[in-house]
Amino acid sequence: MSPRGITPTRQNEGPPISNSSDTTKQLIQNKETVLRMWSHVYAREWDALRNILAPECKHKDMPAPDAGAIGPDNIVSRLRIGFDLIERFEHTVSRVVAEDDAIIVEHRERWHFKTGEVVENHLVSVHEVSDGKISLWRDYWDINGMLSNAPQWWIEAVANESPRDFS
Repeated sequence: MSPRGITPTRQNEGPPISNSSDTTKQLIQNKETVLRMWSHVYAREWDALRNILAPECKHKDMPAPDAGAIGPDNIVSRLRIGFDLIERFEHTVSRVVAEDDAIIVEHRERWHFKTGEVVENHLVSVHEVSDGKISLWRDYWDINGMLSNAPQWWIEAVANESPRDFS
């Protein structure tokens, strides 16, 4: 009972939290899977990335107008459209949050272009891990910031691609 005689209620409690070591191990494994995925992306280890993505994995850049890509080959094709034109990356993870099969990563990318431009992209990525593989991958970032800072030649090159190239 609270001091005023009102019994507090707990709404929207979410799923019960398990203290089992198996659950903890699974959360750690899921986090490691997602961080390994990001390592493969920035090292451009495309075959290793394909192997960590589930066959039905869907990737979507949420602010982008296209529907995204489904399946490892299409996801890698879609990523390479923009990433193959970038000279090098810096990647910093701020935090990783895990609950059940969902892993959320807050991170920052710095893209270094061959013409000297550097673009910083802050993003939050939502992943689902099933049976040790990424089954869902959504990136949330500022498209206006990206388009106003990326070199025009890169924007034009990416815009010339078609969703047919990765769907």
